[in-house]
This record gives sequence, C-alpha cells and structure tokens, in this order.
Amino acid sequence: MSKFNINDVQFDSGRNNRANLGFILLSTDLACEIDTYRMAPKGVGVSFTRLHTDDYTTNETLAKHIDQMADAASRIQPEIKPDVISYCCTSGSIVIGEDKVCAEIRRGAPYATAMTLVSGVVAALNQLEAKKIVIGTPYLDEINIVEKNFFENKGFDVLDIQGLNLGNGIEFGKITSDYIKDFALSIDQKEAEVIFLSCSGIRSLDIIEEVEATTGKPVITSNQAQMWYALRTAGVNDKLSGFGRIFNS
Repeated sequence: MSKFNINDVQFDSGRNNRANLGFILLSTDLACEIDTYRMAPKGVGVSFTRLHTDDYTTNETLAKHIDQMADAASRIQPEIKPDVISYCCTSGSIVIGEDKVCAEIRRGAPYATAMTLVSGVVAALNQLEAKKIVIGTPYLDEINIVEKNFFENKGFDVLDIQGLNLGNGIEFGKITSDYIKDFALSIDQKEAEVIFLSCSGIRSLDIIEEVEATTGKPVITSNQAQMWYALRTAGVNDKLSGFGRIFNS
C-alpha cells in the first residue's frame, strides 16, 4: 500500500508550457527533424509524424501525399492538441496547394492551426521585404518550373532557380553542408535581395550564417522559415542566434 496521497503530488504545466508544435515529415527526410529540434526554444515542444513517400521525388509522387495528410495530422499527440501543425515539404506544398493541404490537416486535427512549409517561406520573404530572389534546390527541373511559377505568382521576381537534378529523397539528406554552401554562393546575383535554399531534406541550416556573412544578404532555408513561422503563429517571438537574420527581424 502506497504511503503517498495523490492530493499531495505536485504538478506544473510541464516542459512545453509555451507552445506545442506538430510537424508532418516525409519518410525519406533526413534533415528536418534534427533541424527543428535545434531551433526549438525552451518551453516549446515539437512532435513529429511521417507520411510514406516514394523515394523518387517528382510532381506525381508529391501529389500523392494529400491522401495521407489528414491521418498523419490526427496522429500527432492528439491528447496534447498541438497549437500548430505544419506539412514539412516545400515542393509538396506547392504541387498540392497550400489551401488543400491545410484543409486536410484541419480535417485530421481541427484543434490546430494548419500551415505548410512554403507558407513559412513566403511569410519570411515578406518579413524581410524581399522581392528579388534566387533559389537553389536539389530537385528535378519539372519541380523547379512549378516552384518558380509559384513564387512569381506570389509577387516575387525570381532572378534564377537552379536545381541539382536529384530525384532520390534519401540522397537529398546526404548532400554535404560544404557543397550546399558552395552551391548557395554560386547562385547568388548582385541584384538578389535574398538567397532561398529550398527543401526540408537538405542540411542547409548549417551554413546560413556563413553564407549571410559572405554575401551580406539574408539567407532563407526551408526548415528555418517553417520553424520561424510556426513559432510566430503560436505566439512565440523569441530572437534566436545562429539561424539567420530572419530570427532577429
């Protein structure tokens, strides 16, 4: 028989007393989860689930993600009820459409504010008051064409978009940070106001500060912009160091 009285047990609001964020990742993503943990301020909880994706990234395979979106959202700590749930795929957000993705997230988790990764990118670019951008991706040309059109329709002047023509999602996460840094510097143009490195599956978070220091201009990456926007949406406005100018804007 326990000698402790339940009425004497002490409770508080737990570790994640400021916000709880949920993220729907692809089964092939090797970067987003670790990046997101790194950017989480004290008192903010982050939870993840994954949806299956074919390990060859094309417009067709990306479009299939919508079939699993509501179920994936419903599995992210439903007892806790996250404040925000985001779909962590830049190109998938574009191919499927932000509104369609968010509708399915809300269907699975009606208590959460739904967002997509690319919504965070657009918000970050607008926060920086950037119009002229260059974009680097690991994607095939067919995806880059759609992405360029998307950002132009959002009012941005895409000076150039360059892709590495990789289709294998696992390979995205194995591109070295040094190569990503050199790639980012190679696509920069004098007229560009921001360098955007697209894709949640590449290790671009590691090189933001170095590229910003070298070029003198802001760098936006997929995981960085998504976390910045998810935090701001949840009412967490911390200024963070080490992850680019956007977190101090």
